[in-house]
Order: sequence, then structure tokens, then C-alpha cells
Amino acid sequence: MDISAESYFDSLFPADPELERVKDNLRTHGMPDISIAPGYGRLLTLLVKMSNAHSVLEIGALGGYSGICLGRGLTGSGRLVSLELREDYAAIAQSNLADAGLGDRVQYMVGDAMLSLRQLEAEGARFDFFFIDADKENYPNYLDRCITLANEGAMIAADNTLLRGRTVNPDKQGPSVSAMREFNRRIAQDPYLIGTHLPAYDGLALARVHKKA
Repeated sequence: MDISAESYFDSLFPADPELERVKDNLRTHGMPDISIAPGYGRLLTLLVKMSNAHSVLEIGALGGYSGICLGRGLTGSGRLVSLELREDYAAIAQSNLADAGLGDRVQYMVGDAMLSLRQLEAEGARFDFFFIDADKENYPNYLDRCITLANEGAMIAADNTLLRGRTVNPDKQGPSVSAMREFNRRIAQDPYLIGTHLPAYDGLALARVHKKA
């Protein structure tokens, strides 16, 4: 029986008990099983580590799966700031990161992400790495704020850029699809970014901020 390329490569890696525990907790609490794909989770850890990121901003915590992947790549005393709309989700994510030995590395900001981003901007916060995995209609707005909050050379990653095939389906024209198409175009063409798109799983955008607004 044929298997997908993603499944084949995932099968080469040993099971990750901490991340499996997160997925179990999602099911236990009735949360959606929409964490980043395992291969892209490993990529996040690798990219954070390779970029020597000291400060990471995550937009969309869910149950902490991606937070663990990001936290594993932090250097020295590096910190993760995670934005999550729902207080109950943030509490579960915090518990999962604590179980993974990363509880002292993360700060959660609960509420509307755009408000939290404006607060961080007002505080003069700056970050070396960003991960976007939240409400899709705001992806272009999140990209604007990430560029503003970025240190020179910061990396931006964003999940679900294919929206399970809807992005490339011309018959789909809803607000989330339109916003994602605009976001994807900007990753490719924004003058402040050097970007690329990875088409595996549900799509991942990667960009480096090379010119500040």
C-alpha cells in the first residue's frame, strides 16, 4: 500500500512522548486536533536553534504542541511569548509546557491577538522568531505586526497556508481564503521579506525580515 511522503518521513523518527501527551490532552479536553504537523514541528525546533533565536513570539497556542517545538530550540535564557485567545487553552498549553520542562521559558498573553500585539509594540518588545497559527482572516494583519516587532534578520513561519486545498481552488472565495492568498502573495513579494513556501502537509510559509519598516 502506498503511503504519503509525509507519512514515510514521519515514520523514520521515534515517537515523541511529550508531543504525544499534548495530543492526548487535546482529545481529553475536547480541543480540536489542529496542531502543527510533526514534520513542521521538527522544522520549527531546527529553525529556532539555527537562527540562535533568543526571543520567540507565537500567535496561537492551542494546547502547546508548537510551543514545545519552539521552546526546544531556544538558546540560553531565551523566552517564548505565546498569544492565545482562550484562557482555558492557554492554561492547558502552560501545563503541557511545564510537563515538558519549558514552563519557565514561556509567558502567555490571553485575549485578542491584535490587542496583545499592539501592547507588545507599545512596550518596545522585539523578537527574533515568529510563528503564526491562529485565525486565518488576520494573517495579513499578523504579518504587518510581526514585521514591526522584528529584529533585523528575524524569521517568520506560518502554518496552514494551503487551507486544506482551498487556497489553490479558484472556486473558493471566502474571507479566510482571500486573506490567506494575500498573505501568501506578500510572503513572496513583500519588500521587507525574503520568503518561500513549503507545500507539504497543509503548507508552511517561511520568511526572513531583511529590511525594517
